[in-house]
Amino acid sequence: MTTARRVVLTFDNGPTPGVTEQVLDHLASRSLQAVFFMVGRDLLDPARRRLAESVKAAGHWIGNHTMTHSVLLGTDDSPDLPRREIAAASEVLGDLADERKLFRPWGGGGVLDRRLFHRRSLQFLADHGYTCLLWNSVPRDWEDEKGWPARARADIDAKAHTVVVLHDIPGAALAALPQFLDDLLDAGTEFTREFPEDCLAVDAGMITPVAEAYVQRSE
Repeated sequence: MTTARRVVLTFDNGPTPGVTEQVLDHLASRSLQAVFFMVGRDLLDPARRRLAESVKAAGHWIGNHTMTHSVLLGTDDSPDLPRREIAAASEVLGDLADERKLFRPWGGGGVLDRRLFHRRSLQFLADHGYTCLLWNSVPRDWEDEKGWPARARADIDAKAHTVVVLHDIPGAALAALPQFLDDLLDAGTEFTREFPEDCLAVDAGMITPVAEAYVQRSE
């Protein structure tokens, strides 16, 4: 008997008016829940904040995707970087944020190496009780809005438990999303918001062994 594949759907860099509403509709019509990682500075726009409120009202989880989406945390060990990129975004998110204090670093196009964290930023996440969710599938929907599902399916087929990074921005996941979701449902995929251990760098304030592969070594 084949074990059903498990998939965590995540959407980064929204919410985007005209896009996120449609993503929410596609998820709702299939009774699916996802995790949305939002950039703090984007939520200073009232229209985007209202849309984020709709994301939360629909039962999805919202996490912190840094304040500016411009700094690989492992490339800058400035003492105030955690405050500027992590804490500032959490302040903007406010009560939109899920109680689990979810965080995802900017990956610069899916980076999974020691550029993700300096020890200072990782320790900040731990000290303040965050859960840091990484990924094991980045099908690059922002580069190929029609072809990304094939890459995502290949990742999902190769793993028991996959965290897929999609984007609710123009020219990314939206066009191919309905068929992608239907194909996974037809294949018996289990959609979940239980995170695989190999994608957790910090779990409820505890730095995990997984994180060590992504921390910049001291000079």
